[in-house]
Amino acid sequence: MRCNPKMSVTLQTPPSAAFSLAEGTWRSSFSIAFSVSLRSPSNFTTLQARSSASSSINAASTTELDAVSAFSEIVPDTVIFDDFQKFPPTAATVSSSLLLGICGLPDTIFRNAVEMALADSECYGLGNPNARLSCFVNKAFANVGSDLAKLVPGRVSTEVDARLAYDTHAIIRKVHDLLKLYNDSNVPPHRLLFKIPSTWQGIEAARLLESEGIQTHLTFVFSFAQASAAAQAGASVIQIFVGRLRDWARNHSGDTDIESAQLRGEDPGLALVTKTYNYIHKYGHKSKLMAAAVRNKQDLFSLLGIDYIIAPLKVLQSLKESIASPDEKYSFVRRLSPQSALKYVFNDEELVKWDQDSLANAMGPAAVQLLAAGLDSHADQAKRVEDLFGKIWPPPNV
Repeated sequence: MRCNPKMSVTLQTPPSAAFSLAEGTWRSSFSIAFSVSLRSPSNFTTLQARSSASSSINAASTTELDAVSAFSEIVPDTVIFDDFQKFPPTAATVSSSLLLGICGLPDTIFRNAVEMALADSECYGLGNPNARLSCFVNKAFANVGSDLAKLVPGRVSTEVDARLAYDTHAIIRKVHDLLKLYNDSNVPPHRLLFKIPSTWQGIEAARLLESEGIQTHLTFVFSFAQASAAAQAGASVIQIFVGRLRDWARNHSGDTDIESAQLRGEDPGLALVTKTYNYIHKYGHKSKLMAAAVRNKQDLFSLLGIDYIIAPLKVLQSLKESIASPDEKYSFVRRLSPQSALKYVFNDEELVKWDQDSLANAMGPAAVQLLAAGLDSHADQAKRVEDLFGKIWPPPNV
């Protein structure tokens, strides 16, 4: 039994820039993504201690990549399977996109993990076809994630089906199912994150899971209301998409937060990251903050001090090839710090304890539209995985 050898897959970065503003849809290609991140908190403590020792760096005789890495953990957005040496992934994300990519390549080190899932006797012994298919997908996620956990030093983030985004209990059941499979493969919980969409139901699921000691990674954050609600829920990681907010702002109007940032001369994505970082650190939340959809070096320089920055390979390559010197146009200065966060002033409306209604009312049109687009894209990829698995099961010997 083999994954479909005829399936064509394009290896490229995840669709961070693929939101079609005119069409209102995601132009999504399947990506092989060792993206998104995340060393364990203990590793980050060392990094943070080093970066806090100085607010700037003497960049002589060092690359720009070395210089910026003194302030934030810089994570490759996508690493092709054969490109480990160039930008070794510190951690990984298991997603529907990744499963589709594995099945679309002629040969990868992860092919066996998927095929073992499709040959699992526990799954094909299930009488209900939907339950059987769900079992196969869960097994494939956990098998691939377990293999990745052996290859990367940091945490493995596992995507939770976007079609469950508005059902708190379904999200929790899915995470428990995946966690059991990881436990069966001897992957300890501290090596795992579970990537959940930042709907109200997803945020509530994260709160309940974190109370059990299960680490969560809240994604599709496009507003301060989502970000601060995620922090209040105790999410381990909060992911904000800088470039997608910028794209939306170029072609839309009517979002109060975005227009306020623009009136101050600020990029709306960078402004949201800064505000969220300051909120987390001023009010003592445990969440780590991740900036994604970073488009260029100036974005990255503006975010120094944040916990994680996911950078495209072209930006990383440029940083690696550039020698940093003290008289550079951009000085390598920490822009975000716990000390500066203490001085940030929030208004009363921003310091509410969020509930479902208040969150819905506070999310502007940008967050509503971008969240919906992200969910649609990921739901489509999840359906594609099921369709593919349905076509190649049962194997000839079953």
